[in-house]
Amino acid sequence: MSALFNFQSLLLVIVLMICTCTYVRATAPGLIDRNKEGFFGLFFKAARIGERLSPYVSLACIIMALYLVV
Repeated sequence: MSALFNFQSLLLVIVLMICTCTYVRATAPGLIDRNKEGFFGLFFKAARIGERLSPYVSLACIIMALYLVV
């Protein structure tokens, strides 16, 4: 089943995208910062969400991990 049709998988993909974009922006900010508009602007916005809401994003990662393990 595709991640678009399964809500749990969709949430997992979104949380992992936010975490990945935040990590890439911290490591190499030029890759994310040069694309602030258009389709690649989604990655910039995901990185900003990860930076500003990091406690909530990390809590979401932990909850998703526990849900997948159990």
